[in-house]
Amino acid sequence: MIDPDTQAGWAAEAADEDDAEDMPLSLRLSIADTLTLGNATCGFMAVYFTTTGILIPHLTGSNESGMARNSAATAVILMLLAAIFDLCDGLVARKLRSSPMGAELDNLSDLISFGLAPAYFVLVYGMVADDAQQKVSAVAAIVVLLAVVLRLARFSCVTMKDGMFQGMPSPFGALTVVSIVLLELPFIPTLLAIIGAAWLMVSRVEYPKPRGVLAVAMLGWIVAAMGMLAAWAFDAPGGQVLLQTGCALQIVMAATIPLFATARRVNTFRDNRRESREARTAQLP
Repeated sequence: MIDPDTQAGWAAEAADEDDAEDMPLSLRLSIADTLTLGNATCGFMAVYFTTTGILIPHLTGSNESGMARNSAATAVILMLLAAIFDLCDGLVARKLRSSPMGAELDNLSDLISFGLAPAYFVLVYGMVADDAQQKVSAVAAIVVLLAVVLRLARFSCVTMKDGMFQGMPSPFGALTVVSIVLLELPFIPTLLAIIGAAWLMVSRVEYPKPRGVLAVAMLGWIVAAMGMLAAWAFDAPGGQVLLQTGCALQIVMAATIPLFATARRVNTFRDNRRESREARTAQLP
């Protein structure tokens, strides 16, 4: 059929559009998108286990500490699994392809797994810990959530040089926040450390993107952290020490990686100044 105004065929194009709309969603999702949805699912389930295994037993007066420990470990393991999905979907998208909605799916999934889940974990901690203050913990949880929201929004708008993030990546920040909680420090130091982690997420401090050897090292660290949490959950010999060691290492890495990035920036600045000075000297008669 011919359009009388343009003398061009339009019926076939309309049919193609109808076919695209009728195409099942599963056929329009890429492998990377499927991994991203796995990320979102893990984040939601982390909230579920935090609620059913920690918050509800506390509100009902149950004293099953083993159940709370297992549920806390399960929630954090799910966040770690979400981080693996987040790491892998980027690698798969670069190797294969991602659908046009891949970036949006990634941001929404990250908001659930690395914004809502850790913020909720902090909120519940403020309700069940002996020396915690619920209202103050709620404020800290909101700070974490807003930090991730701002971090993800800025990531979508700001173009950084290749291989670097501006601010602590949200998966790394979420794991740092839950590590601070699991370390079971006094309430005030815990609160200050959580706010410090939230600040690093929205700061201009540069963090390297997990690619190549760094991606493998990050994956190995996540798997090791899962093992530490499992040992703690099942009350294995030395499980508490393993958990505290893993949490402490996570916090140390979060604090020291910016120092390396800053030192590298200072060295680069000095090298550029020296090269400029040498170039000016060479131009003098």
